[in-house]
Amino acid sequence: MSFVKDKMFVIPAVDIKDGNCVQLVQGKPGTEMVKIPNPELVALDWENQGAEILHIIDLDGAIHDKTNLMAIKNILHEVSVPIQLGGGIRSIDYAKTLLDLDINRIIIGTMGIKNPEIITELSDEYGSDRIMISLDSKDNKVLIKGWAENIDKNPSQLSKEFEVAGAGSILFTNVDVEGLINGFYINPLIELLNSTKLPIVYSGGVSSIEDLKELKRSKVNGVVIGSALYKNKIEFKEALKTK
Repeated sequence: MSFVKDKMFVIPAVDIKDGNCVQLVQGKPGTEMVKIPNPELVALDWENQGAEILHIIDLDGAIHDKTNLMAIKNILHEVSVPIQLGGGIRSIDYAKTLLDLDINRIIIGTMGIKNPEIITELSDEYGSDRIMISLDSKDNKVLIKGWAENIDKNPSQLSKEFEVAGAGSILFTNVDVEGLINGFYINPLIELLNSTKLPIVYSGGVSSIEDLKELKRSKVNGVVIGSALYKNKIEFKEALKTK
């Protein structure tokens, strides 16, 4: 599914760790505020509630050197809506394995930031719409390696590079507010929106319908919601009305 001008997709997050759907505080292992078995059934429930896209993150892949490929395949078997998937994509071969599973869009972080030519190769072979670059930011510096390291560039600087490299879209996560369910900062997002023509999906700290309305006004192409949905701070049917 391609992004649509003047439409903001509201995208539920299904983060997978040890075969469960979880929500972590700022991505830190051991901070699970939500833990639900059978993530494929969680994904199916979001589809049944009206989700048009699902955001799947393999946390074991992002944090460790193992993947939840079986859980990912189970989700693909259960749902019919498009999936965007990230976490642990550390080789071009694994990226192609996921794309060949008919995952709609893969989200590449560290590997693509270190080797932009990989983004170009994948975009040329599979189409740029299926390649999303992940720009995770803390204190306006881009993080890599599962948020363990930062580099001396900000998201706006990198967005220009990946527009040239062939990425089809950007996932922008503000780690400063991720998982805190306490609102978000609009300025870093506006700066990024002004730096690129690529569609941008925002993630981090969204905790109210007012947050969603502000994001809609910003002209962002999508917003990922995790903790606020699972902790019932936002009702998904109400969130969908803001799209």
